Amino acid sequence: MSVLPPRGRGTASNPHNRFAPTRSEAEHSDWYEEDVPPSRATEVRSERAKTVISYNRSPDVGFERSVNPYRGCEHGCIYCFARPSHAYWDLSPGIDFETRLIAKTNLADVLEEQLAKPGYVPQPIALGINTDAYQPIEREQRLTRRALEILLRHKHPLHLITKGSLILRDLDLLQELASQRLVSVAFSLTTLDDELKRIMEPRAASPGARLRAMRTLHEHGIPVSVMTAPIIPMINDRELEAMLEAARDAGARSAGYVLLRLPLEIAGLFEEWLAAHFPERAEHVMSLIRQSRGGKDYDSRFGTRMRGEGHFADLLAQRFKLASRRLGLDKRSSDEGLDCGLFSVPGRQMSLL
Repeated sequence: MSVLPPRGRGTASNPHNRFAPTRSEAEHSDWYEEDVPPSRATEVRSERAKTVISYNRSPDVGFERSVNPYRGCEHGCIYCFARPSHAYWDLSPGIDFETRLIAKTNLADVLEEQLAKPGYVPQPIALGINTDAYQPIEREQRLTRRALEILLRHKHPLHLITKGSLILRDLDLLQELASQRLVSVAFSLTTLDDELKRIMEPRAASPGARLRAMRTLHEHGIPVSVMTAPIIPMINDRELEAMLEAARDAGARSAGYVLLRLPLEIAGLFEEWLAAHFPERAEHVMSLIRQSRGGKDYDSRFGTRMRGEGHFADLLAQRFKLASRRLGLDKRSSDEGLDCGLFSVPGRQMSLL
């Protein structure tokens, strides 16, 4: 029998950490009859990071380096590709990923130190790629805002992608960055249906809030784009054209998409989610996913992992191409036009000439 997650969480499961040498399983005991539900409160741990800039060598993503203020994400998106990374911290990719979060409290200091290293050559930094830089705990932690202050101070270009309307809090910094061609912002949009959003991305901003935030940034001169990601067969794929049009109307000037990815533990969590919320179509959804992944739940090969292959994937690619062309969203990439030449090395006095 499928189990619905607690309201406000993406999953009810906490699968075993694949790196742990032992595992424990709960067993029913006749001497204690009361069912005590596990706590679902959010816990935030502090981490003193040694480095904060990660370098990417994948040809499938459009950035070379990234900075992630947080590990884990309270948004609770059931499909999140970052869930398996929680196992590296001896935590589960399930509900632990949503409730046991790690904040890199010294992020700003370490970021400035890394920018000051001899030989550092600036390229746009993707801020908050693995987990959302504007997830709810950012309201108190303010690590993303501190990173923006450092990047603005040293005129370093960056790219943001978020599904959080909290980004509007930092409108002052983003506007100043944009005036110097130092920032672009992408909003992840997966549905226009509030109820589907609630069960798929329980603590993320509503679709309407994301579009309003996009419009506000656009009106203040900050370049915005949209990522319709992930596209899930028989769940949100029918909304593709409508989402692109809504984003265009809100000021987006470019667009991208990703077909659902199910690496490692995500496959099991996603199938549980399907059984709980869409039992009548779960088998069909998984069939289409496997048809697009060479008969498996996931295909990690570069060149196909973001788009898939086969009839469904090809049709999706054609639909996206036609819609983005019709809406004028196929003109430029999100990082095009960012200026790397203004960078001021931390600790070095700027020339007055």
